[in-house]
Amino acid sequence: MIEVKNLIKQFAGITAVDTISFSAKTGEIFGLLGPNGAGKSTAINCISGLLKADDGSVEINGYNTNSDSNKAKSSLGLVPQELALYEDLSAYENLVFWGSAYGLSGEKLESRIQEVLVDVGLETRQKEPVKQFSGGMKRRLNFACAILHKPAALLLDEPTVGVDPQSREHLLHATLKLKHAGTAVIYTTHYMEEAERLCDHLAIMDKGKVIAAGTVEQLRKQVGERDLITLVGNYKNLDNKQQLLDIGAEILEISSEEIRILIPEASTCLTQVLATVESLGQVNQVNIQQANLESLFIKLTGRALRDDT
Repeated sequence: MIEVKNLIKQFAGITAVDTISFSAKTGEIFGLLGPNGAGKSTAINCISGLLKADDGSVEINGYNTNSDSNKAKSSLGLVPQELALYEDLSAYENLVFWGSAYGLSGEKLESRIQEVLVDVGLETRQKEPVKQFSGGMKRRLNFACAILHKPAALLLDEPTVGVDPQSREHLLHATLKLKHAGTAVIYTTHYMEEAERLCDHLAIMDKGKVIAAGTVEQLRKQVGERDLITLVGNYKNLDNKQQLLDIGAEILEISSEEIRILIPEASTCLTQVLATVESLGQVNQVNIQQANLESLFIKLTGRALRDDT
C-alpha cells in the first residue's frame, strides 16, 4: 500500500533522510522509531508530498506521488505534528470542514463524524470551541480529522507527543482499530513502548539513516537473551571498565552519571555486578529490565533514544 524506495532529502548540504527504503502493507502498522532529529518527520513530509524529495520514489496504493500525485493523495490521510485545526470553530465544525474537503456530504458525512468522535472519545464535547480544549483533546481531534474519509493509507507523525495518558490511550486504540480495518499505517515515534505495542514491522532511524529493521522480535534478537541493567550514580574511575567486560557484561553506555550494560540472567549475578561497579564509583540507583528496542538503539549508536543530540 505504501512503498518507499531510496528516499533522499537534503537541507543546505545536510542529509536529513539518507537513502531509506521500506513498505507498509494493507492492515499493517510500520513504525519509524528514533530520537528527535533522526529524520522521521522529514521522511513523513516527503511521503505525504509536503516536501519534495531530492531522490527516490514513493508509491501509495500503486500511484507514484510525483507522476500521479492526486490519485496517490486521495488514498492518504496525514496526522502531522503541527495541529491543523481552526480553534474558533467547534470540534464538530472542524470535522464538517475537513470532511467537505475530502468530498463527503449529507448523511454520509454526519455518520462518519459521529463515528470518529466516538473513536477519539470526544462525542460529548463536539459542540465546544476547540480553543477550550486541552492539548491532548486537540491531538485527538487532529487525528479524527485525518481519518474521516477512511484513508487506505495513514501517516501518523508522533501523534502522542505531549498528551495526557487518557488521550494517548484513545489515540493508540484508534490506531489499532484502523489497522484491523485494513488501513496501512506508518507511525513515527521516539517512544519505544509505543513501537513495541503497535508495530508489526519497524525501522530504527538515526541521523537520517535506517540502522536496523525487522519485526520487534527480530530486532530484540540482536541484543540476545540478556537483561539490561542501568546503574545511576557518581563514577570517577571509568578507566576500570575492563572489570565489567571480565564478568561477561557488554557495555552499552558509560559516563560519570550512568552505566548501562547487557548481561545474561542479571538477577543471578547482581551482587557481582554491583561489587564491580562500586570499584568505579558510587551506585545510587539500579534498574533491571528485559533487553528491548532502546537497548538495541544504545548498542548501535552509543546513546539513548531519549537523547536529542
